[in-house]
Amino acid sequence: MSHLMRSSEAIIARMIRALVLCLGLALMPLTGAMAQEEGASAPSETAQTGFGGAETVVAETTPATPPTAKATPVQRGMRFVRLGGPAIWAISALSVVALAVILWKVWRLVLMGAWTGGRRTRAAVNLWCEGQEAPALTLLDGRRSCRARLIRTAMTARQDPTLDDAGAEAETERVARKLLAQARDGLRPLELIATIAPLLGLLGTVLGMIAAFQALQQAGARADPATLAGGIWEALLTTAAGMAVAIPASMALSWFESVVDRLRLEMEDAATRIFLRPVTSNDIPAQTQAAE
Repeated sequence: MSHLMRSSEAIIARMIRALVLCLGLALMPLTGAMAQEEGASAPSETAQTGFGGAETVVAETTPATPPTAKATPVQRGMRFVRLGGPAIWAISALSVVALAVILWKVWRLVLMGAWTGGRRTRAAVNLWCEGQEAPALTLLDGRRSCRARLIRTAMTARQDPTLDDAGAEAETERVARKLLAQARDGLRPLELIATIAPLLGLLGTVLGMIAAFQALQQAGARADPATLAGGIWEALLTTAAGMAVAIPASMALSWFESVVDRLRLEMEDAATRIFLRPVTSNDIPAQTQAAE
């Protein structure tokens, strides 16, 4: 059990580091752009003409920013959320949900024995193929992994005298479908998040660009291209945020699907080996009746 806990903690830690790395790489250019914008707000001087015709230099109406400490990552993140608008709030909520689903799914697969338990199951199947049915079942007692549960069900169904081969196969398939459905729990929400996060980002970008062009139209002849450029890059933040959420979600989804596919192949192979060998325990009563 302690080995299982250590392996699950290591897997969860690696997943968290991968998510943080993807989010950091995606948001690094955005935080740098916001930092440059903050540094560009220094006071400037303009030349104005006085009463005597001489030029006098006066400061702009924007007050000088007192020297303060650099903004913390949390403050930059909050400013990033404020600039993005409602779309960023929705994408942030999706990121929290995606992280929770990924951690829950890793823990669930660990409990199902997705990365452990294969050695004991293979040993039990080998004993069964050698004709040692009782030791094979004893080896699987108390095991809660999905492989062990399916193999124990297949062995028990094969030894049940009330079930023929077709009935034993049907019972094994029923349990296999149930276990695989449990292994695939949580994949549909991840797929949905990976699909709609970029769409939400694109929607936020379109709405932001509409607002920027509306402001440009209202400015008329006094329109400033810098204002339009600032509105566009602020609108593009939502697209970058949506991709930053969708990329780790897609990676996690592909990884989980590969784990489930590997489990399905291993369970199918073990069940096939069990059904290929005839059961000796069912032949003993028939031999006894024939002798009598």
